[in-house]
Amino acid sequence: MSLRERLERAKTGEKPRPSRWATPRERVARESGATRFGTAGAQTESPVRIHTDSEESSILHPVRTFQEDPHLAVKERIHHRLVKEIEEELVERTASAEDRQRLAKEVESISIKVLDEEPVPLMRSEKVRIITEVIDDVMGFGPITPLLSDETITEIMVNGPYSVYIERGGRIEETSIRFRDADHVMHIIDRIVSPIGRRIDDASPMVDARLPDGSRVNAVIPPISLVGPCITIRKFAREPLTTDDLIRLGTLTPEMVEFLDGAVKARLNIVVSGGTGSGKTTTLNVLSSFIPTDERIVTIEDAAELQLRQEHVVVLEARPPNIEGKGAVTIRGLVRNALRMRPDRIVVGEVRSGEALDMLQAMNTGHDGSMTTGHANSPRDMLSRMETMTLMAGMDLPLRAIREQISSAINLIVHQARLRDGSRKITHLTEVLGMEGDVITMQDIYVFQQTGIDEKGTVIGRFGATGIRPKFLDKFEEAGIKVPPGMFVNYT
Repeated sequence: MSLRERLERAKTGEKPRPSRWATPRERVARESGATRFGTAGAQTESPVRIHTDSEESSILHPVRTFQEDPHLAVKERIHHRLVKEIEEELVERTASAEDRQRLAKEVESISIKVLDEEPVPLMRSEKVRIITEVIDDVMGFGPITPLLSDETITEIMVNGPYSVYIERGGRIEETSIRFRDADHVMHIIDRIVSPIGRRIDDASPMVDARLPDGSRVNAVIPPISLVGPCITIRKFAREPLTTDDLIRLGTLTPEMVEFLDGAVKARLNIVVSGGTGSGKTTTLNVLSSFIPTDERIVTIEDAAELQLRQEHVVVLEARPPNIEGKGAVTIRGLVRNALRMRPDRIVVGEVRSGEALDMLQAMNTGHDGSMTTGHANSPRDMLSRMETMTLMAGMDLPLRAIREQISSAINLIVHQARLRDGSRKITHLTEVLGMEGDVITMQDIYVFQQTGIDEKGTVIGRFGATGIRPKFLDKFEEAGIKVPPGMFVNYT
């Protein structure tokens, strides 16, 4: 059947409009003209129509192969029993470890009772799996709870209810994990965003949030997503990575660590640039660990992700508008407010638009040692993006004035990249020198040079100094930081 025929059939009402997030079995039945389901089984790929608010925007989309959960009925019976027997007060009070442990025992006890009443006995391994999945649904984040507990996984990607991918070791792989249906995914999204005061619905179908451990979450639902509700989770380690960890992973060298340590303590203004998933936030965490403990730090983020270990830290978080479209607090507003909070350092999680101008103003008006991150493909590209973001503030400033602000505010760019083998490396430590004519001049202090790829696909290369001594070494001397004689010698 052609797409036009499907649209005509929808307009004439020949078939009732299904729910927006139909299950694969409902989709297959709808397309085949069936009115009742047969026995449970695997579904094969079939063209279906994904509905949005407009019937005319329907498209063909293949249904993924999906094996229905054989224990779905018994899980539903367990959930019904839990609703009847567990006190609502106990479910709501899960802040402490003791309350969570008590709730887990209650869920396990009731699950065992229901499983023992089953007419067909189940194997012990099946019972354990069912109880674990029920506990994850009640107390955790459903089917993805084991993925969140796996420290080798760095990213979780839920592409609708029947497709879950992960990133491990820099490489993406598909998992066998599935949700029951789209409503199940929506339930997990609500559980993530509700505790931090965010919302997601038809009026606001995208949301940025965070998990209790600081992991970054993005969720998108129909009508924006045509494959059902999607969740993307950027996981952060329970214990923040240290410089030793980055050296072990090959992100940088001990000499570069010593240089960056001095740069932070000498109160240089630093921008960490890089592409998506290159490790900018992790590097910013490591750089912030060099800040002396007697300084007052104000952090500003869209969703609080930074894991600073100092005691005197004020964490500010942006807020989206409410359901009436009011009450939004932007990063730019927080940067301006932070200037009135007597900060020694201002750390902005990421600059994306007009807040770049306020950040530059802060760096140029006595708030030395500030740090931020930004998306860019190279250090030079980072400066170009800063120009663009400054213009987004709405100020009618000449380009030369903007470049002068940038060149006088930023001292060092730390550029990080995710290479083809999935490894993350700091490829450039670049000093911003100043202006020559209308051009901002820069010079690389350390670079990573790729020399090849081995038979396993691993990138081969080496870090090295360029042989250039940075101009800001006088700030090192003012701060009493000694520079080893061979720190900037090029040995290649």
